[in-house]
Amino acid sequence: MDRYEQVIELAKRRGFLWNSFEIYGGTAGFYDYGPLGSTLKRRIEQIWRDTYVIREGYMEIEAPTIGIEEVFIASGHVGGFSDPLCECKNCGEAFRADHLVDKIVACADGLGTRELDMVIKENSISCPECQGELGETYEFNLMFKTNIGPGSGRQGYMRPETAQGMFVDFLRLARFYRDKLPFGATQIGKSYRNEISPRQGVIRLREFTQAEAEIFIDPNDKKHPNFHRFADNVLNLYSDEAQQRGTADQMRLDEAVEKGIIAHEFLAYQIGLTNHFLQRIGIAGDKLRFRQHKKDEMAHYAIDCWDAEIETERFGWVEVVGIADRTDYDLKAHAAVSKTELSIYKEYSEPRMVTRFVVKPDMGKLGPLFKGKAKDVAEALKAMSREELEKDNITVMVGEEALTVPNDIVEFAEETVKCSGENIIPHVIEPSYGIDRIFYSTMEHAFAEEKVAGKEDTEDESRIVMRFRKEVAPVQVAVLPLLTREELITPAKSIEASIRQKGLLVSYDDSGTIGRRYRRNDEIGTPYSVTIDYDTLEDNTVTIRDRDSMKQIRAHADGIADLLYELIYMEKDFKSAGKVL
Repeated sequence: MDRYEQVIELAKRRGFLWNSFEIYGGTAGFYDYGPLGSTLKRRIEQIWRDTYVIREGYMEIEAPTIGIEEVFIASGHVGGFSDPLCECKNCGEAFRADHLVDKIVACADGLGTRELDMVIKENSISCPECQGELGETYEFNLMFKTNIGPGSGRQGYMRPETAQGMFVDFLRLARFYRDKLPFGATQIGKSYRNEISPRQGVIRLREFTQAEAEIFIDPNDKKHPNFHRFADNVLNLYSDEAQQRGTADQMRLDEAVEKGIIAHEFLAYQIGLTNHFLQRIGIAGDKLRFRQHKKDEMAHYAIDCWDAEIETERFGWVEVVGIADRTDYDLKAHAAVSKTELSIYKEYSEPRMVTRFVVKPDMGKLGPLFKGKAKDVAEALKAMSREELEKDNITVMVGEEALTVPNDIVEFAEETVKCSGENIIPHVIEPSYGIDRIFYSTMEHAFAEEKVAGKEDTEDESRIVMRFRKEVAPVQVAVLPLLTREELITPAKSIEASIRQKGLLVSYDDSGTIGRRYRRNDEIGTPYSVTIDYDTLEDNTVTIRDRDSMKQIRAHADGIADLLYELIYMEKDFKSAGKVL
């Protein structure tokens, strides 16, 4: 078995991950998180909250997972959120057409459907499952469609990302933060994408968890007040230029900003924060890099975008976080569709004389001429330029209807006025985390199989150990009476209760030999095991075993919960915590 198979086998056996709908044969793209997996996932999410909500101050919101159609028209998902699909004419299996040709042509994901069909035909590519003939490629929208309400209802979609809820709530968020930039909102929740052929376990799911922050900043001030925190961090930066060479650069973040490799300080700070979070939860630094989107793949609305990628044994480099400067694209798009101004008032330090181009439609004439559409016509006129308004007949769009407005009912001029501030549309910095991919990567990087010394009369044996970071481990302490006898069980249960009261997740295990119990807890990544034996009855001390080193110390049972808390959360030195055995 390769590392992926070993990790998934352990995950299924020990209650981290299970195939969804297993008794019905399952279906691709869905996984259940078992008792340990759910706990591990929550710990990752809580550390993310600690990073972004507690320490950065970006409060969390919760928006519906179903959105009305207008939201996704504005976001571009209705018109452009699709993958090229082709189906086998023989067995009916569906495939990503670009994935079928990605080893034949470069940048296959940038080809259109006709170009993909041409490559498939010229290279005689057949169905990977049955070798049958493939049908023509077409664009398949990845959103799950639904109806809101009875009958035909209102068209809706399961959200493909959590971000849109934060954009729609922008005005409420601005008031909450007293209209002071920068401010941000976070959200952790389920998103849904009807993937064509999810064949990579938890790397590509149809229902997955995202953790996103939308940080609204002044478009004219993209410095970060705390950039010094990460400025001298050396990261593996796989820039556009480095990708042409094929090797990542190890570079300080402040150097990358100075050289223009990263667009600005605020984005570089978010890259540094992402690096800090991923290493905090146990991702190996030498298997982590930040890849810049190349010019031909950069979204048209983005100034700069970087992906945090983690190296895995089977799948290579896997994108787990996207960090982008999305400019004002999202707020402008929602403003246009909702016909609601999504801006914020920025007060100047001193009043300024400002020249503005002002359009004044004559509502007294527009009303009788356009009736219920007059207000929309007036708003369209106010958004037009001088050149457009100087035409004999002015054409405005109201919805999909073109309306002609006589130029004698519109006045326009430049006016110089004294202003105390202006309305600006903030730019958005977005770090977007794929929690499920991070979950798997954390497990793979924690997985280890090693030889350990046996007893004098036995050969060395192997053990599997999950070397989770202590604050990430799903079970933090195991309480183990040496034997299943009442005189040991009673104090063991008392110690277990005291540890629970401290807020640590503890398991009680009295089944099998003490060696087997140690191995079971090594396999699920429990950092510390506490053994209660007959010496405990004599001197009220217990044995604490360290998972990684397998070293043991003897410590007093009184205050054991406080001691374990310090070992797990306060980096207390293990050897100094008791008498080394």
